[in-house]
Amino acid sequence: MTTQHKHTYDQAGNQLCCTEATKIYTQAGAPELVDNQNKCKGHDHEGHDHTKHSDDDGHNHDHVAGSPLKLFAPAIISFVLLMAAIALDNWMAQEWFEGWIRVVWYVVAYVPVGFPVIKDAVVSIRKGDVFSEFLLMVIATLGAFAIGEYPEAVAVMLFYAVGEVFQTLAVSRAKGNIKALLDQRPDEVTILIDNQPQIIKAANAEIGYIIQLKPGEKLGLDGELLSDEASFNTAALTGESKPDRKSKGDSVLAGMINLNMVSMVKVTTSYTDSKLSKILELVQNATAQKAPTELFIRK
Repeated sequence: MTTQHKHTYDQAGNQLCCTEATKIYTQAGAPELVDNQNKCKGHDHEGHDHTKHSDDDGHNHDHVAGSPLKLFAPAIISFVLLMAAIALDNWMAQEWFEGWIRVVWYVVAYVPVGFPVIKDAVVSIRKGDVFSEFLLMVIATLGAFAIGEYPEAVAVMLFYAVGEVFQTLAVSRAKGNIKALLDQRPDEVTILIDNQPQIIKAANAEIGYIIQLKPGEKLGLDGELLSDEASFNTAALTGESKPDRKSKGDSVLAGMINLNMVSMVKVTTSYTDSKLSKILELVQNATAQKAPTELFIRK
């Protein structure tokens, strides 16, 4: 008797289970990555020290919420207001653009890109991370305001905000590429038992099983080619469109497409130890753990 699964949600109403990332990691045979992700999600977002998990120093770059235009909207608003202010300061001087009006204009230009950073700085201070990059950015820009260098204050925070948007888009694209890679691996494989083909789940295939791979089929697990020779399409793994000819004893990887003849492949690694699972693990670790040099440069 199976138990019906119930979704879990955080205080903001965000679903914590069965997310797109969870499906990707599960399909890759890397459940430990799902556990790490759930540990990171199953708590209050603002009260957590993001420098120690996959969020990039307080920002979540895992997915893009909305279109790129929406992500760039705060930076666009600040840029337009900044350019208008610089024009009024230097090329189209107006009597009314001085005093408190000028200060308020630059403050309004600063808020769209500065407020999120100020908020992250406050959260970091509450968690004991006093010298975070957020606080340093706030100190630098507010210091520029204090000495009357309003354009510099807005420009510095604007450049930082644009950089964060590009990083978010890059991470989202990388996740999409990983998902596309995982889609190349079938859920089922055909194995030979007493020379009789039998279809089983790829996750249930054990080391030593013989996979029968027909022309046009995708390989479900990493293995060793038993046939004398075979030709594979490896574009999904390497980006190379030219067929890759393999000989007996050569290693073949999950996601490769058999092209010309029925081939036999001996499974050499388990489903969870495939190259795709290792790639996911490396990506996750690279996001979660930053080198000391990188942390120093960011500060």
